[in-house]
Amino acid sequence: MSLKTTALHALHTELGGRLVDFAGWELPVQFTGGIAEHQHTRTAASLFDVSHMGQVLVTATSGDLADAAAALETLIPASVAGLAEGRQRYGLLTTPDGGIVDDLMFANHGDRFLIVLNAARTDVDLALLNTLDGVTIDLLTDRALLALQGPLAADALERLIPGVAELKFMDSVTLDFDGVPVWVSRSGYTGEDGFEVSIPNAEAEAFARALLAMDEVAPAGLGARDSLRLEAGMPLYGHELTVDITPAEAGLGWAIQKVRRPGGSRAGGYPGADTISAQLADGAPRERIGLRIEGRAPVREGAPVFADAESTTPIGVITSGGFSPTLGGPIAMALVDTGSAGATVYPEVRGRRVAATVTPMPFVRHNYHR
Repeated sequence: MSLKTTALHALHTELGGRLVDFAGWELPVQFTGGIAEHQHTRTAASLFDVSHMGQVLVTATSGDLADAAAALETLIPASVAGLAEGRQRYGLLTTPDGGIVDDLMFANHGDRFLIVLNAARTDVDLALLNTLDGVTIDLLTDRALLALQGPLAADALERLIPGVAELKFMDSVTLDFDGVPVWVSRSGYTGEDGFEVSIPNAEAEAFARALLAMDEVAPAGLGARDSLRLEAGMPLYGHELTVDITPAEAGLGWAIQKVRRPGGSRAGGYPGADTISAQLADGAPRERIGLRIEGRAPVREGAPVFADAESTTPIGVITSGGFSPTLGGPIAMALVDTGSAGATVYPEVRGRRVAATVTPMPFVRHNYHR
């Protein structure tokens, strides 16, 4: 089966991007190299093509956005109804057992909600969304999604889309690029200040070229995107998030606002609410932790984690691991039995245990514009 491509596919090829299969899409994993692109994002501004993500519009058949919010809250534990116009929020889709179907971003655009879904989960998520009554679900196939990330992103993007520099973290609004309405959110997946821009496919290449013509902007691929999000302590679906991991275990209790918890005015009413509420109140059997790995060799996903150098029963497993260009050494996230990890744990790699220091996340401080 042929891979899907984005509106920037020809540009990626022209720029020398090394293209790979990612969730059924042909996307660049790197251009000049993952570490160089990572470091450029931390110091300047990098342009990522994230058009593989599912962009979905949700409208109420009644025309009243409150009805759409009420419908979405039967699937999403977050406060959808409490989201102000022009704002965006992180949310989850959950299973009847309390696991995580997907994580997502949703924005209030006044007369509709814009939801951005993970590419690998879009079909699963759409099947759930299409069970809702009283709403229309539209998957957009005519728009690209580009992420400009880094400390110089605002200055660069302001030259093309006036008004973006005034946005605060998690604002999501409609602005103008050369006479074309574009949807801009001040958000991202790197821990840096930055923006995600939804733009019609027909204008995407011209927009990307205009950004890349700026001295401070360079293209970046999936490799840097993953190392950046790992340093930022952000979970990735299929790693820290699965149908077998609950929000409390993933450390995402903050994504379920007080109004949706027991005692709140809109408590429960979503799949797995009893399990999730109980774990948020009383604790979960497992917890997500951060690790700084001794030595230079990264510890990869799936490696068992032990409480000490001699024990035979693992306390958990590495969910993501890699080299941190910012810190100059390997880091990882692990899912372990709650309370089982001391100050040091021991992942096992090819039969050898390495020491790892339990470390608060994010590993690298977030630089959001609040």
